[in-house]
Amino acid sequence: MSDVIVIGAGVVGAACAYYAAAAGLDVTVLDRGPVAGGTTGAGEGNILVSDKEPGPELDLALLSNRLWRELAEHGGFEYEPKGGLVVAETGEVQRQLVELAGKQGVEHAVVPDTELHGYEPHLADGLAGGVFYPQDAQVQPMLAAARLLRHGADSFGHGALRLRTGVTVTGFVRSGERVTGVRTDHGDILADAVVNAAGTWGGQVAALAGVELPILPRRGFILVTEPLREPLIRHKVYTAAYVTNVASDSADLETSAVVEGTPAGSVLIGASRERVGFDRTTSIPVLRRLAAQATALFPVLRNRRVIRSYCGFRPYCPDHLPVIGPDPRAPGLLHACGHEGAGIGLAPATGHLLAQLLSGERTALDLAPFSPGRFA
Repeated sequence: MSDVIVIGAGVVGAACAYYAAAAGLDVTVLDRGPVAGGTTGAGEGNILVSDKEPGPELDLALLSNRLWRELAEHGGFEYEPKGGLVVAETGEVQRQLVELAGKQGVEHAVVPDTELHGYEPHLADGLAGGVFYPQDAQVQPMLAAARLLRHGADSFGHGALRLRTGVTVTGFVRSGERVTGVRTDHGDILADAVVNAAGTWGGQVAALAGVELPILPRRGFILVTEPLREPLIRHKVYTAAYVTNVASDSADLETSAVVEGTPAGSVLIGASRERVGFDRTTSIPVLRRLAAQATALFPVLRNRRVIRSYCGFRPYCPDHLPVIGPDPRAPGLLHACGHEGAGIGLAPATGHLLAQLLSGERTALDLAPFSPGRFA
């Protein structure tokens, strides 16, 4: 019997397991697929503070940013503290970007139009300026999830963290009202607490316990270029429309230019958002739009080839806040899901805070804004 069962071996589940093991708890991680087989494996690896409005999510992002830097000391997942540059097409948009940065209160530098090429020499001409956020970073998300699980298993005592893939959770075991384990296609597994870190499928897992979480899939596509002989893009670069799209409630297609390089030499191009259920059909019009927006921002990419595209599903919550903490409707069940496109960036803080809860410690942040009870 484990102290904690974590459902989901994506980066959020891996972080929950890592920090729980570090706190001295015995952890079993379950996933019906492989490690990082869901949303984590389809992400860009963003660790951002630049796209967060002032408030609880930004506080969570700042805590997570610090924790990622600490985790990077172990290495192995291509952590790049390269910073993010948000650019504005017009003077009015630049004014809004500067105003937002002032409200956020995080480290930043206002970049006038005359200095943009000092940050990114290949940017298009005619942009009105931007804001640079040195705390923005990037990891290789699949490596990050795998390394957290491996390091947690190797560092905190024999058997403290066990991973079981190919195991589907079909229900919950209860003692009275309290959740005391899970039912799976491989039999019942008991624990003192269960963490739902099932990402886009977090609502479906919650429903097995008889509680509702309004988590919906929000599809996004990414283009990958051929490896370039020399790096052309120094930072994560995106237009101001990206911030607006992140905060949007629309189910319709929205796209904004997001461009960044990788250690392997390829350039990743996003971002699109639309709610179409779990439809994985490749949309050529969306890919064309992403390519057009990227080449408008970086004309140097026009002669570079795209070698593949892929899509994933962000776990969207209507109020754009993740669900973190114990569910008052099902004692013994905790949630760590609904992070939408910020799950990779927010994973360490989520895992750290849940480990504090499970250990009976006072949490580093107030979890009330993220409470599952807000949907009761």
